[in-house]
Amino acid sequence: MRQRVGSYVALTKPRIIELLLVTTLPAMVLAARGLPSLWTACATLVGGTLAAGSANAINCVADRDIDAVMNRTKRRPMAREQISPANALRFGIALGAAATLLLGLGANWLSALLADGAILFYVFVYTLGLKRRTPSNIVIGGAAGCFPVLIGWSAVRGNVGWPAVVLFAVIFLWTPPHFWSLAMRFKDDYAAAGVPMLPVVAPEASVTRQIVVYSWAMVAASLVLIPFGAGIVYTISASVLGAVFLVEAHRLHHRVARGEPARPLVLFHASITYLGLLFAAVAVSQLV
Repeated sequence: MRQRVGSYVALTKPRIIELLLVTTLPAMVLAARGLPSLWTACATLVGGTLAAGSANAINCVADRDIDAVMNRTKRRPMAREQISPANALRFGIALGAAATLLLGLGANWLSALLADGAILFYVFVYTLGLKRRTPSNIVIGGAAGCFPVLIGWSAVRGNVGWPAVVLFAVIFLWTPPHFWSLAMRFKDDYAAAGVPMLPVVAPEASVTRQIVVYSWAMVAASLVLIPFGAGIVYTISASVLGAVFLVEAHRLHHRVARGEPARPLVLFHASITYLGLLFAAVAVSQLV
């Protein structure tokens, strides 16, 4: 029973959900200009967790064939046939239904609608529509991971405000450098699975050049939040964190240009730290 429960939990990709929650709560704090109500926060975070778990579980069903080929994903439950596709699909749909009800009744129906939109976008646009067809898959499909800030904001305000749109843009522009640096490390996996991630179909120098471009755009977008009352803590943090991120992005590009080992995981891990600290600064700025 423990192994079976663990398999179902693994379907939801908990480590990815952690990143989504890191962006949801600060967006709520920014919307409330302080701490949101405990009930709204709990309903939104649990509902968001269920929605993300739903999308990830259905993704595992659709990608079970390529997950079995890739070393990075071959231990996932569907790749190892620990759960039947039908049961995994039912599980994913049930999580989505639970998320809709919890967000609709516990926060508001706009938040529930946005969560459903994120699930549908991730499954049908990214997983089924783009992932195996175009190198732009993660650029467009990555928008699914930006919905939590809209959900968090709307749960508090009942609308989608410009600060939430700015945060959406920051995550949207953050996703390509984050994911392409990971894909550079595992490009042989993606090539074996027939997934045309950019590092598979383009020279490394071209990939790192685009990483630099998106990194500059991301940092610029993060500074746009300042006029919307982000606060002094955020202003300083966004400037320092952005500078560090740009240094790492340029360092990766220069290593590739000089023919040295790329070491893309340095930027990948730095991107996770960047996102976590940037959104922590969003929340702290409203509480000090």
